[in-house]
Amino acid sequence: MNTGMLYAASAYALWGVFPLYFKALQEVPPLEILLHRMVWSLVFVVLVLSWKKQWAWLGEVLRKPRVVLGFTASAVLLGGNWFIYIWAVNNGNVVEASLGYFINPLFNVLLGSLLLHERLRPVQWCAVALAACGVAWLTWQAGSLPWIALMLAATFGLYGLLRKTASLGALEGLALETLVLFPVAFGYLVFLSVQGHSSFAGASTTTQLLLAAAGPITAVPLLLFASGARRIPLSLLGLLQYIGPTIQLLLGVWLYHEPFGGARLAGFALIWGALAVYSLEGLWQAWSRKTAPATQATKA
Repeated sequence: MNTGMLYAASAYALWGVFPLYFKALQEVPPLEILLHRMVWSLVFVVLVLSWKKQWAWLGEVLRKPRVVLGFTASAVLLGGNWFIYIWAVNNGNVVEASLGYFINPLFNVLLGSLLLHERLRPVQWCAVALAACGVAWLTWQAGSLPWIALMLAATFGLYGLLRKTASLGALEGLALETLVLFPVAFGYLVFLSVQGHSSFAGASTTTQLLLAAAGPITAVPLLLFASGARRIPLSLLGLLQYIGPTIQLLLGVWLYHEPFGGARLAGFALIWGALAVYSLEGLWQAWSRKTAPATQATKA
């Protein structure tokens, strides 16, 4: 249990400090960072799979077009999520990006209701409604929708929905997704190089090493998360997931001095309240299910 908490918390903490990494690559266009992230992630997971001698799954999967198509869709969503996040961080929108990941758990609940026909409990509906009020308030204050946050929540929520029904684990799934994306990413990087527009070629050695480090930087938190998720209850995992956006928010406000006045704070407070309601209700349900057998046994 303690090991699982450490793994999961480490994964979320690493995701939380991602702005530091992408800010260090500001001289590179967001699209090129994304392409390098796709390529180097594949290189890293191939090395890990080779070290573990874990390749039997690939031949079986490639004989199933429906599975490949599903992972192609999840790869597109993942790539879109990565690009929006990189662009947001490097254009001074770390706070709004953090909002996307605060909203994400409630967006997942809504997706479950709309697409999987899961029945929401009244308290869950209250949490979703409270979060919607927070988004409406932020929209009214800013004069436009917080589209960065909503797009991040939507792409990651739909990605999670596809991966929920997928047959592969975290490492194998990332390998297949980056394998699908690799031809386009590598081809475009070659095109940029031939045209003389590659930032990698003219960048400093530090920047080149940072781009190459995108592989382990992407894969290591994912592997830590997968290891932690297998060891701890889903309710605890749900609480730990707020570590990431909280760190991002603090970085955006205190390190990068992004605006976070009273009006914006009020909108975030509504969403935090929704998350508190949702999380506490989930913990109550988990505790009730756990104590129910003991209560029945006592009555018997």
